[in-house]
Amino acid sequence: MALPEAVLYQFASCPFCSKVREGLALKGIAYRIVEVNPRNKAGLPALPPDAPRKVPVLSVGGRVVHDSTAILQFLDEAYPETIPFRPLALRQRADEIEEWVDAELIRALPTVLYGSLREAGRAAALIAKSSEFGLGSGLGVQLAGPLIMHLVAKRILKKSGRRDAHAWVNENLDQIERWLGDQPYLCGSELTIADVAVAGALECVRAFPIFASIERRPALRRWLERMVERKSSAATVRVSRAATFVAAS
Repeated sequence: MALPEAVLYQFASCPFCSKVREGLALKGIAYRIVEVNPRNKAGLPALPPDAPRKVPVLSVGGRVVHDSTAILQFLDEAYPETIPFRPLALRQRADEIEEWVDAELIRALPTVLYGSLREAGRAAALIAKSSEFGLGSGLGVQLAGPLIMHLVAKRILKKSGRRDAHAWVNENLDQIERWLGDQPYLCGSELTIADVAVAGALECVRAFPIFASIERRPALRRWLERMVERKSSAATVRVSRAATFVAAS
């Protein structure tokens, strides 16, 4: 019996959506994307009354789950035959790092992407290009986006008591490297939700200059390569399963 279709409602440049895409890829789960307009949230499915109208949202077989952390936890439940993101022995530590990603790393990264008007302009152009909006909406992002993004970055720095965005991000990268040490993954020998969250956050900035400084760190570069290999292996297994199902049918 075929599995129900998974549908991800997202905004392409959203780091929380990137976390979910990373999780789906590592589990080898095929899914369809619905790009949600960040201005009016057009495209979102019906949500529970208490749910915020925010991405990411995942729909599988009539079950609608919101919030990136809840979605990654749900994937373990809904696809038990895939790699578990929260193995019992590592669950507490993995969850702690995943929470840190949401509270710290994902807050810090935009401050280097939009730190100056020039950086914000480049970011707006990339976002408009990667998002599946019409000409008018894409143009609006490129024209109004840079100033708004720059102001957001300044506000994040102020609220965080920071002045130097690049120093803040580098502190975060130093922390990730300390966790890695000589281990293949953040919590040891097994891939966990911690790796999914960090990889998702960093993949979100792959097209930006900051990614070059990430790749200059040997431990981080090797870990990122390992994560890409795991996604490639998961995709191969997914295709193999699909071929088996077709043959059996």
